Amino acid sequence: MEKKYVALTFDDGPSKDTTPALLEIFKKYNVKASFFLMGKSITEQTVKYSEMAYAMGCELCNHSENHKGMSSLSDEEIVEEVNTAEEKIKQITGKNTVFFRPPYIDYNNRMMELIDKIFICGDGAEDWVAEISAEERFERITKQVKNGSVILLHDMEGNVNTVKAVEMIIPKLIEEGYEFVTVSELFEKCKVKAERNVIYSNVFEPK
Repeated sequence: MEKKYVALTFDDGPSKDTTPALLEIFKKYNVKASFFLMGKSITEQTVKYSEMAYAMGCELCNHSENHKGMSSLSDEEIVEEVNTAEEKIKQITGKNTVFFRPPYIDYNNRMMELIDKIFICGDGAEDWVAEISAEERFERITKQVKNGSVILLHDMEGNVNTVKAVEMIIPKLIEEGYEFVTVSELFEKCKVKAERNVIYSNVFEPK
């Protein structure tokens, strides 16, 4: 079976319940993911879960400090949103992040010029909507995934259905020949050079 690669990614964490539940699943299946951290979510109660994720080989990425729609902010506000979160993440990893996911996938060329990072989107399942069942999240993700895909989910507080969905998604995609990697590894293993001024939901299809 031809080897295929996919990156699981999670926005808005870390959280006290969803993040550690996901880490347990990753340990069970020996997989890695990338977490797009929201600076204000990194607290004394939650930072240990990001530290655990990083120690497991997961990647920590930037999702801004306050999750504002950023295209309407001033240049100074945009830079502050990214840099404030960046400093918190750097305290965990000791290095700068490579990837940025704009909140609400709200971005423009000005943001791309100001933010010195690779922009990542992803294919999701509207998993911030509580009414969408774990089964529907599983179905939507597994139907749209292909080699080079970035899966967009959320590890926000109380997101039980996404935890249940991930427990189903991982063995299903492993069975289909996928290897779960971080976003950095996705570019590397797919032999694609990540570029500025585009946004990726699949490493082979920048927009």
